[in-house]
Amino acid sequence: MRFGFNEVPEEKPRHLLSLARKFWGVTPWMLELTILVSILLGKYLEVYIITALLAFNAVLGSIQEAQAASAVRALRSKLKVNARVLRDGEWKIVPARDLVPGDVLRLRAGDFVPADLKVGSGQLEVDQSSLTGESLPVTKGPGETLYSGSVVRVGESTALVLSTGRATYFGKTTELVQLAKPRFQLEGITSSVVKWLLLMVGTLLAATFIASMLRGMNAIDLLPLALVLLVSAIPVALPTMFVVSMALGSVELAKKGVLITRLSAVEDAATMDTLCVDKTGTITMNSLEITKVVPMAGFSEEDVVVLGALASNVANQDPIDLAFLKASSARHSLFSSFRQKEFMPFSPATKRTEAVADDGVRSIRCIKGAVNTITDVCELGGKECAEIEEDTQKLAVSGYRVLAVAVAEGRAVPRVVGLVALWDPPRKESPALVKELRDLGISVKMLTGDAAPVAEEMAASIGLDAGIVRATDLKALSEKDPEKAAELSESSSGFAEIFPEDKYVIVKELQSKGHVVGMTGDGVNDAPALKQAEVGIAVSNATDVAKSAASAVLTDEGLTHIVDLVSTGRMIYERVIVWIVNKIVKTFEVVVFASLAFILTGDIVVGAFQIVLLLFVNDFVTISLSTDRVRPSKRPETWKISGLVRVAVILGVLTVAEHFLLLYLGLRYLDLGSDISALNTFGFAMLFFSGMLVLFMVRERGRFWSSSPSKVLLGAVALDVLLVTLLCTLGIPGLTPIPLADILFIVAYYAFFVLVVDDSVKCMLVKRAELSW
Repeated sequence: MRFGFNEVPEEKPRHLLSLARKFWGVTPWMLELTILVSILLGKYLEVYIITALLAFNAVLGSIQEAQAASAVRALRSKLKVNARVLRDGEWKIVPARDLVPGDVLRLRAGDFVPADLKVGSGQLEVDQSSLTGESLPVTKGPGETLYSGSVVRVGESTALVLSTGRATYFGKTTELVQLAKPRFQLEGITSSVVKWLLLMVGTLLAATFIASMLRGMNAIDLLPLALVLLVSAIPVALPTMFVVSMALGSVELAKKGVLITRLSAVEDAATMDTLCVDKTGTITMNSLEITKVVPMAGFSEEDVVVLGALASNVANQDPIDLAFLKASSARHSLFSSFRQKEFMPFSPATKRTEAVADDGVRSIRCIKGAVNTITDVCELGGKECAEIEEDTQKLAVSGYRVLAVAVAEGRAVPRVVGLVALWDPPRKESPALVKELRDLGISVKMLTGDAAPVAEEMAASIGLDAGIVRATDLKALSEKDPEKAAELSESSSGFAEIFPEDKYVIVKELQSKGHVVGMTGDGVNDAPALKQAEVGIAVSNATDVAKSAASAVLTDEGLTHIVDLVSTGRMIYERVIVWIVNKIVKTFEVVVFASLAFILTGDIVVGAFQIVLLLFVNDFVTISLSTDRVRPSKRPETWKISGLVRVAVILGVLTVAEHFLLLYLGLRYLDLGSDISALNTFGFAMLFFSGMLVLFMVRERGRFWSSSPSKVLLGAVALDVLLVTLLCTLGIPGLTPIPLADILFIVAYYAFFVLVVDDSVKCMLVKRAELSW
C-alpha cells in the first residue's frame, strides 16, 4: 500500500509492566510486609500461602485487564470516524482510516477533520483549540489548510486530502473518540467504607497487643497475625472484581447496541431518574416526508417542491433536503429545467438555505427555511404575514413541520412561492418505550426545536401529556425566579422551540433539583449538555463531536437500548452493593472474632496461616460475584451507604455472637481445648462456612431464596466447599484434620442461624431502612 492507513499506530500494551504494577500499592505492600515478617520468624508455610495469594490476584487481575482492554479496543473500533468521500462520481461514506491523498471530502458543522485538507469551495469556521491552543474559531476559505484533529463549527465545504496518518501536520490523531477513565463513584464509596473498617481493625489490634503484654506474651509472635488481620480489611479482590464487572457489562451492552465510552456511565445509569430525549431521530423516524403543499397565488404545488429542491444539496444528506429532492423527482414544473450553480447551506444564524440556479437563459435565487425567516426576507406586509401565519398554524397543530419556499430573479425582492408541511412520524416502539421507562421510575422529557403545537401533538401521540414548556418562557422565568424555573423543568413533559444551547440549561435546571439526568444528542452543539449530564447518550446518527462528548453511544436507531443500559447499570449496582455488605460482615466475623477470642481466652483461636488461607479460598467466590444473577431494581437506585453500613454492622455483630456460641460448644462438648492446632482448624472452618452462607444471605434484599445465584457463583462456592472440606478432614501442614462430623455440625449450625435467624433480621432491617441492595 503506497500511503498506508490514515492512522498513527497505537503503542502496544506492556503486559509484563502491567503485571509488575500489581505488586505495587497499599494491599500488595501489606502482603509483602507480612511475607517479610514471616520469613524473619521462620514461618515458611505462611510465606508460601501469602505469596500464592499475592501472585494469584496479580496474575488474575492482569489477565482480566488484558481481556477488558481487548474488549474496549473492539468497542472503540466501532466508533472510528467516517468521512463523506466523492469516489467514482458518487458520494460515499467510508472509514476515515481508508482516506488517501487526492480524495475529495464533504465537510459540515460537527465533523472532525480526519486528515490534512485543502479547502475547495465554501467557507468554514474551525475550532483548532485542541491542536494550537487558540480559544476562538478560525475562518478557513478556499485554498487554506485544515489540520487533522480540528473540528468544523460552522459552514460546509468540499476539501482535498493533502496528507494522512503520520504525514499529517500534527500526526497525533489515532482515534477521535477517547475513552474517559474517571474515578468511579463506587470506588470512592467503597474507599470510605474501607477506611472505617481499618479504623475498627486498628482499634481491636491495639487492644489485642495490650492484652498480650498483660499476659506476658511476646508481642513479636502476634505481629504476623496482626498484619494478616489488617490485610483482611483491605479489599484485595476489589480491583479485579470491578474490572470483571465493568468489562462484562460493557461487552454485554455492546452486543445489545450500546457502546460505552466512559465506564462511569454504567453506574450512573443505575441512579438516573430523568431522561431528556431529542424528538427528531430518537422518538421519531428521522425520515421526513412532504405530506402537504400550500402554493401561493401564481404558483403550483409542483413549483413549490421543485424550487425547494433547487435550494437543497444531496451531498449533505440533510433529511429536509432529501425530502424535497425525493419529492421533486416525481414532479414536473416550469422550473424543472433549472440547474443549481451555487449553494449556501443552512446555518443557525440565517435559518435558511439558498441557491443560485439558471436554465441557460435566466438566473434565479431559490430560498427555503423557517416561515418567519422567509417572510422577513420577502419583506411582506402585515396582512400577507397574517394570512401565511394562519395557514402555518393550521398545518402545525396537526404536528407538521412547516417551511416556506421563495424565489427571486436577479437582485429583486424574493416572493413567497408556498408552504410545505413535513412530517417525521413517531417510531412504532416509541409509546411502548416511554411507558417502559416510566415503569422503571424514569421521567422522560422530550426536547425539540419545533413550535409548541407540534411538540404537544407529538407528545400526546407517544404518551407524554404533562405539558410542554417553551424554552423562551423557561429562560425568562429562570432570570426572575430560578427556583420556580427548576420546578417547571421538573414537572413538564417536554420543551419546545429550543436551540441546542438551551439543552445545557435544561440539564442544569433538572440537576439543581437533585435529579440524575440522562441526555440524548446528535449534534456538535449538544456536546455541553452531553458532558453536563451524568449519562450522556449519543444516538446512532450523531456527529463525531457528540459521540466523543457522550458516555454511551447507541449503534441502532431509536432509544430502545437505553432500557438495556439502565437494567445493566442497576444489575452492576446490585452486585457491588452485595460485595460491600459482604465485605463489612466478613471483616467483622474475621477480625472481631479473632481479636476478642484471643482477649477472652488467651489462645490464638485462628492463626495467621488460617486467615491467609481463608482470604485465598474466598477470592474465588468474591470475584465470581461479578457474574451473579441479580434482579435490577424497578426504581432508580440511591446510595444510602450509612444505612448499608449500619445493617452490615448489625449482621456482623450477630455472626460474631454466633461464632462465640459455637466456640463455646466446641470447647465444652468436642474437647477442642486440649489441642490448640485442632482448635485452629475448627475456627478456620467456622469462618469459612459461615462466610459462604452469609454470601447467599446478603446477595438478596428479600429472603435468600427469592432468586437463584448464577452458575458461575454456585460453581465457585461448590469448589470452595469441597476443597475446604478435604483440607479440614484430611489435613495439610498448618491444618490439623478434624472429624467430618464436626464439619457437618458447623454447616448445620450456620445453616440455621445465618439462613433463618440472620436472614429474618436482615429483611426487617432492610424494610425499616428502605434500603435497596
